[in-house]
Amino acid sequence: MNTAELNATARALVAKNRGILAADESSGTIKKRFDAIKIESTEENRRAYREMLFTAAGAQQYISGVIMYDETLHQKTKEGVPFPAYLAKAGMIPGIKVDMGAKPLPGFPGETITEGLDGLRERLAEYYKLGARFAKWRAVIDIGAGIPSRYAIDANAAGLARYAALCQEAGIAPIVEPEVLMDGAHPLERCEEVTNVVLDSVFSHLFAARVSLEGMVLKPNMVIPGKKCTDQASPAKIAEATVRTLRRQVPSAVPGIAFLSGGQSPTDATLHLSLMHAAGPLPWALTFSYGRALQEDALKAWAGKAGGVAGGQKALATRAKLNGLAAAGEYSATMETAA
Repeated sequence: MNTAELNATARALVAKNRGILAADESSGTIKKRFDAIKIESTEENRRAYREMLFTAAGAQQYISGVIMYDETLHQKTKEGVPFPAYLAKAGMIPGIKVDMGAKPLPGFPGETITEGLDGLRERLAEYYKLGARFAKWRAVIDIGAGIPSRYAIDANAAGLARYAALCQEAGIAPIVEPEVLMDGAHPLERCEEVTNVVLDSVFSHLFAARVSLEGMVLKPNMVIPGKKCTDQASPAKIAEATVRTLRRQVPSAVPGIAFLSGGQSPTDATLHLSLMHAAGPLPWALTFSYGRALQEDALKAWAGKAGGVAGGQKALATRAKLNGLAAAGEYSATMETAA
């Protein structure tokens, strides 16, 4: 394990004014996105869509790295340049999603365990050869009546730690993603309580597994009320609760925290990130690792048409810039209308 190299990758991913584009939608998820704009999810359409995103002028200075799906990592631009090589040349680090998805946890109704550890060592070696320098694994924790259980939290934390250790062995910086979902009717306080327990378990397992904290990035949820909660907290309250939780649970050795958007609207995700910087100096960089919150406007503008490429790229560049400013606490909602 080359800790200096892993640390350099992790630091580059959370460099000032830059964050991560999550373009690692599974075949099922990208089909849903394409259904919404009424285009067929063929391999060529998926390739063309990703190329539109990756080659967007103006977005690249705010995007430090791109998380890809296995299929995308093997694809090329229409000029025949492999995507990982194109991204690296443009100053964006190529990354890969390596988990096999959340599956029902036996004996624990309503809870899941993320699978994909079998054969992961061999896959990571192949991904490194293809140019991937960081990876992502998502664990999903749902809040509901009687859940999450301590067993589900610890089982998912153990999986994240084993994945992270295998990544570092392969020279790949792991993004550790424990997502407490914002589905449900729970208030902000309940999300904060669960997120504290989840992060505590995750870092206990990472430490036990001898993962180098300096060579990883944390990708957590923000502390936010459930979508069905009648009391929706103010953006300032969400930012405060999130920073409070992170200060309690995330060791200062971690170079950076790149939030998931988790079903927030693009503007909410940007505003919440920016407001967190009002807390003053923090021990780690705070930035974004957004999928839908970066892509939503770009996908609609592109709409699967060759004539929509310029519009899609402009939309992505706009959101990337606004999030880049938010990652330094320099965003304000008035910029949305100006953009």
